[in-house]
Amino acid sequence: MGDSHGERPRGRTAAEEGVIRDEAAEVIASEHGKLGLPASISLIVGNIVGTGVFLLPASLAAYGTVSILAMGLVSIGAIALAMVFGRLGARLPAGGGPYAYAKDAFGEFPGFWNAWSFWLTAWIGNAAIAVVWVNYANYFLHWDSPGAQIALALTALWIPALVNLTGVKNIGAFAVVTTVLKFIPLIFVAVVGLFFIRGGNFGPFNATGGNWLGALSTAGALALFIYSGVESVTIVAEKIKDPARNIGRASVYGVLICAAMYMLSTVAIFGTVPHQALATSSAPFADAINNMFGGGIGGGIMAACAIVSGIGAINGWTMLVAEMPMAAARDGLFPGVFARESRRGVPWVGIVLGTSLTSLVAVYNYFGTTNGFNKILLIATFTTVIPYFFSGCAQLFWLVTRARRVSGTRLGRDLAITTVAILFAFWMTYGAGTEAIFIGFLMLLVGIPVYIWTKAKRGEYGPGDEVTPSSSGRSQ
Repeated sequence: MGDSHGERPRGRTAAEEGVIRDEAAEVIASEHGKLGLPASISLIVGNIVGTGVFLLPASLAAYGTVSILAMGLVSIGAIALAMVFGRLGARLPAGGGPYAYAKDAFGEFPGFWNAWSFWLTAWIGNAAIAVVWVNYANYFLHWDSPGAQIALALTALWIPALVNLTGVKNIGAFAVVTTVLKFIPLIFVAVVGLFFIRGGNFGPFNATGGNWLGALSTAGALALFIYSGVESVTIVAEKIKDPARNIGRASVYGVLICAAMYMLSTVAIFGTVPHQALATSSAPFADAINNMFGGGIGGGIMAACAIVSGIGAINGWTMLVAEMPMAAARDGLFPGVFARESRRGVPWVGIVLGTSLTSLVAVYNYFGTTNGFNKILLIATFTTVIPYFFSGCAQLFWLVTRARRVSGTRLGRDLAITTVAILFAFWMTYGAGTEAIFIGFLMLLVGIPVYIWTKAKRGEYGPGDEVTPSSSGRSQ
C-alpha cells in the first residue's frame, strides 16, 4: 500500500529524510556551473598552448630537422602522461589531481609536497606567460619603458583573475572562446602551410655540428616546455561533469589536438621558411604566412593570435592556482584560508593571493634581474615535473599492488604507458637544467615549515600523537 500524503516510508526518520533532501539538492545544485567535455578539452588545450609555441620553431631550427623527431618523441611522452592522468582521474575523481593521487598512494606529506610544487608552478608560470604576452601586445602598442610593460603585464594577469572570480561558467566560456580564436590561425598555418613546403628549406638533419643524439636531447628539452598543462582537468575534477568518464577523455583528446597542431605546424614552418632565416626569426609563424602569401600581414595576425592565446592560458592557470591548494586545505594540509569560497563557489582567496604573487614575479622580471624570463620559465618547468613524476609513480604503485582484477593484456599495456610517462618526467627534469633544479628544490624546501605549521595548528604533531592546548601549555 502506497504512502499517504504527509507520511514517511517505514524505517526512515525525519532527520534521515532531511539529510536525503539536502543531498539531493546538493547533487542538483552541483550539476549547475560545471565544465562539460568541450569546456574541459578547451581548458587543457588553452593551458598547454600558451605563448611559447609562437617562438618554438625558431628555437628548434638551430638544431636542425632532428627537432622534428624530438617533437614526435615528446608528443608520445605527453600522450602517455595524459593517458595516465585519465586512468588516475577515472579511479580517483577528486579535486587536486596529482595532489590527490600522491596522497592516496604515498600518504599525507608526499601529497602536500605535490600540492606545494604545483602551486609554485601555477603562479610562477603565469608570470612567464604574461611576459611573452607583453612582447606581443607591444607589437601594436610599442610601450617600451619598464613601468609601461609592468602595467601591461598586470593587465594580462588581473583580467583573467576577475573572470575567475565571476564563476565557473564564465571561466569555461572564456576558455572555449579563447581556444577557438587562437587555433584558427595556428591550424591555418599547420594545414595550408603543408601545400607550400619546399624541400630545400628544411636544412640539415643536425645543424649543431656535434653528435646528433645530443642535438635530439637538447631539442627535446626545449619541446618539453610546451606540454605543461596536461594535468589541468584533474586539478578541477570536482568541477567536471561526470569526472570518472570525462577526465580521461578530455586529457587524451586535448593532448592529441595539441600534438597534431604542434607537429603539423612545425613541419609546415620548417618547409616554408628557409633554415637560416628561421633559426634567427623572432616571429616564425608570421614569417611562414608572409612566405606563403607575400606582404606583411603575417606579423599582425600572429601577434593578435598570441595575445588571445596568452590571455586564455593565464585564465586557465589562474583557475588552477586556486583549485590545488583548496583541495589540500580541505584535507587539512594547506592553510585553511585557501578553502574559502565566494557565493559563486570560487576559491577567491587562492585566486587573489596567487595573482598577487604572480604580479610580484612579473615585476621582478622587469626590474630584478637580467634574462629573468628564462629563469622563471625553467624554474616553473622543474616544479611541474614533481607532480608529473609522482602521478606516474602513483599509477605504477596501484598497478603492481592493487590491480589484481586487471587482465594480463591490459595490465601490460598500462605498465608500458606508465613507464613511458615516468621516463617523460625524468626527461623534463633534465631539460630544466641544474640552476633551475637547485632553485626549485630550495622553493620546495620552504614548503616544509608551512606543512609543520598547518599540522601543528590542527593539533597534529606526529603519527598517532595529538597534543591538546591544555596539555601543551601545562608546566612540567
